[in-house]
Amino acid sequence: MTLTMGTLLFMLAVLAAAAVIAERLKTAPSIVLMIAGIGMALIPGLPRIQLAPEVVLLVILPPLIYSAGVSMSWREFRFNLRPITLLAFGCVVFTTCAVAIAAHYLLNFSWATGFVLGAIVAPPDVVAPLAIARRLTLPRRLLVVLEGEGLANDATALILYRFAVAAAVTGTFSLPEAAGTFTLIVIGEIFYGIAVGWLSLRLRQWAHEPRVEITLSLMTPYLAFWVPEHLGGSGVLATVACGLYVSWNGPRLISSATRLQGIFFWGLLVYLVEGLVFLLTGSQARALIDRVHGISIRELVVATAWITLLVIVARFIWIFPATYIPRWVNPSLAKRDPAPPWQGPFTIGFVGVRGVVSLAAALAIPFALNNGQPFPHRDLILFITFGVIIITLVGQGLMLPFVVRWIGITRIGKEEQVGAIQSELEARASALEQVEKRLEKVIAEHGLHDDVVQLLRTRNQSRRQILPTDMDDALARVRQSAELKKELIDIERDFIYQLLREGKITDEARRRIEYELDLEEAGVANRGKEGGGWI
Repeated sequence: MTLTMGTLLFMLAVLAAAAVIAERLKTAPSIVLMIAGIGMALIPGLPRIQLAPEVVLLVILPPLIYSAGVSMSWREFRFNLRPITLLAFGCVVFTTCAVAIAAHYLLNFSWATGFVLGAIVAPPDVVAPLAIARRLTLPRRLLVVLEGEGLANDATALILYRFAVAAAVTGTFSLPEAAGTFTLIVIGEIFYGIAVGWLSLRLRQWAHEPRVEITLSLMTPYLAFWVPEHLGGSGVLATVACGLYVSWNGPRLISSATRLQGIFFWGLLVYLVEGLVFLLTGSQARALIDRVHGISIRELVVATAWITLLVIVARFIWIFPATYIPRWVNPSLAKRDPAPPWQGPFTIGFVGVRGVVSLAAALAIPFALNNGQPFPHRDLILFITFGVIIITLVGQGLMLPFVVRWIGITRIGKEEQVGAIQSELEARASALEQVEKRLEKVIAEHGLHDDVVQLLRTRNQSRRQILPTDMDDALARVRQSAELKKELIDIERDFIYQLLREGKITDEARRRIEYELDLEEAGVANRGKEGGGWI
């Protein structure tokens, strides 16, 4: 069915309601949205929404990947490149092979069809795991590895998927040729993505107008994704490389006005797209049930259970040797990067949530082979994929908070967070010291008026005064200060609005004052909110 305006508005209302419910239940919105989508699909009389795979892969996926790449630290990504590669490439290939073997011997799939299924269910989602993990105060490195894996593993899986589908459709496959093509795609996409990132930043710097720059930023992921995808690649690696390049080089080239507006624009865009993705994924339940009417319930349940169990177990089987064996055989690596406690690999192994990319790949399976025969087990693959997504997202997602508390990983994350806050405070203080040194030189060089000098020194003093010196009670004091400043800003805003109603100021003047108050309130909120700022 075509997505009408009424249906879209209804889905946005469900998205908002699910977000409120998730906040009350202290759970990830993605889980609530998935369940809500299934509920929508099973309500009699509601129109069915068919999720087109090309919409997911060509329209929805690029901005999500690009946004995650931009928000990620290139320095942290580079430091964790080895574990990210072992997961994004090694674990995906291992899981694909394990599923293919199981599908061949347990479900009587051909080898090619088994590899199609394996490539579909192998990659964990780029969005859902982080949406769940970020609520749990996990150590920063675990989040970086999970995010890096989610960014890159779709490329591996989609390339393997194309090879497997081609082998199933044509009946031929050459491993050396596939390996050479895979290597060429990886190298080509990385260089192309960097080139697109460089071009995007230069065009945005030349435009020097926030609305134009944001428009260019929205076009960037599609330029990075569509060209490699059209030429036979995945587009994912190019988009990741582009996002990381912009992340590392953008801060000095993007103006503050563009950054402030861009943060709001991209935050809202990603929020809406992510929410609709999970809602649409759940809403495919009715269509998938209708498609498998010729397959017995027992066969569906057994096949889904076997494959789901296998993808979960395969991730654990891979993660522990991949974490510890390299350090055993390479003493220099063990010295430079000591082995983590077992809780870290266990948490990464548990957060293997599958998502919409797997469903889109399953929906994109051709209906027929080259010889005109129907694609074998296509409907069963669709149902298994949907089952894997539901069980891993809802089942593992709901269990994850209890698991991380049970193994004690959140304690490590909270201790790390305190150290990160202390480092942030030290960086702020050091930056103000540099400003003060430079200010004295400026005063001596330009002979500034006393009023100007006092104004500049007051600015630095006020910024220094808000820095807590004692970490023991910094949390309570910063929160109290944030609440009181918010109250004072509200008083000033109400008074300005009263002056407007009395005709003593114009709307334009009110907007300028209100804009400054909004920026000040945003700064106060950034310092006072949990999980950000100084807390």
